[in-house]
Formats: sequence, C-alpha cells, structure tokens
Amino acid sequence: MPQLKTRPAAVFFDLDGTLVDTADDLAAPVNHMREARGLKPLPLEEYRPFASAGSRGLLHIGLGATADDPDYPALRTEFLNRYEQEIAVHSRLFDGMPALLAWLETNGIRWGVISNKLEYLVHKLVQQLGLGHRVALAYGGDTAPRAKPWPDPLKMALKETELTARQCVYIGDDLRDIQAAHAVDMPAVAAAYGYGNPNEIPHWKADHVVNSPQELLAMLKRLPA
Repeated sequence: MPQLKTRPAAVFFDLDGTLVDTADDLAAPVNHMREARGLKPLPLEEYRPFASAGSRGLLHIGLGATADDPDYPALRTEFLNRYEQEIAVHSRLFDGMPALLAWLETNGIRWGVISNKLEYLVHKLVQQLGLGHRVALAYGGDTAPRAKPWPDPLKMALKETELTARQCVYIGDDLRDIQAAHAVDMPAVAAAYGYGNPNEIPHWKADHVVNSPQELLAMLKRLPA
C-alpha cells in the first residue's frame, strides 16, 4: 500500500463525515418523515453511524425501508427533496478543518471533494458553506460512471488535475473510500473522527489513520515538500 513520503500536490476529501459534519442535517428529514407518518423522532445519535451510508442507510434506520421495498423510490425522493431544502442548517466543517484547508491553500496544495452524495447536493452544500470558490473539484456519486468503492471518480480527478495517484492523497471515513483509493494506488487516510465504526477501521488497511483534522494537518506538515 502506498505511504505518503512527501507532501501531496492535491488532497481529496470525502464529504460527509470527513470534510463536513453533516449528520444532524441528514437525520432531520428522516425524522420529519417519521413525524408525518405519526411516528416519534429518533435521537440524532441513532442516525450518526449511518450518515455515510446515504439515503439507503438513513431510511433503513429511520423507517425500516430497504432498497427492495416497492415504495423505496418514493421514500428516497421525499428524503432528497426534504434534505435539499435544509442542507446546511447545522452542517459545518469539522473542528480543525478550516485551518487545514487554509494551510493547504497557503502551500499551493489543491484540494477537492469526491463524495457518493448526488452531485447537485454536493455542489449545493459546498456553495452554502462558502467553499465553492476554493475547491479545485467537487464530485458526487453520479459524476463518474460508477461511485466509490469503484475507482472511477478518483481516476476522473487525476485526469482533471493532471496528477498521478502517488502525488495525491484521499481522506475518507468509510471502507469504500479506502478501497477506491487503493484501486488507483493512491495513499489512503482513514478519518477515524467521522462516522465509521471505530472497531472496524483497523481492518480497512488504510495507509494512515487520523483522529482529527488537526492530526492530519500535523502529519502533512511533517512531510518534506
């Protein structure tokens, strides 16, 4: 597995649970859907471990729905419509992330977002957080032919930036992130501060594990330019 030996030319982040803490805003529309059906809202903490799993995971924990259910497409559409309306009420960059992004920019290191969230939602959230003019690229799960864990979006990012995989690093809080990075021979960092199960992270075989954006920044600073 590729280890980071020098400072990367570009850093790519997963969005939910890595760059931005979106859990509360992802849980809210599901609870609204529960209330509309006469059900009590669930504690936000129950949704948090499923926040990186997208609508499928959230609708399963909130409404017991699975992708095989006949009414799942309608539920997913309702969820996406509700979420889009309140996409950035509570969502914020993780603590320490503003300083990390500022350091990357000061040192001429490009950064981008490669998410499995639908592209139009990625762009809307990035814009509402005031990052649209700073991000080098912002991909969603439907930007490339196949989403993570397939390597397609990472290959697309390498082509757009005209960089090699070893010149970049990918940060994510889900096994699919690590798998996608390794599929293109890109160094992969597991964001243990995100939504992943901490007991499973050691089995992902990430090249590095960080417990906070501050720890990631310190690691990057130690690398020779």
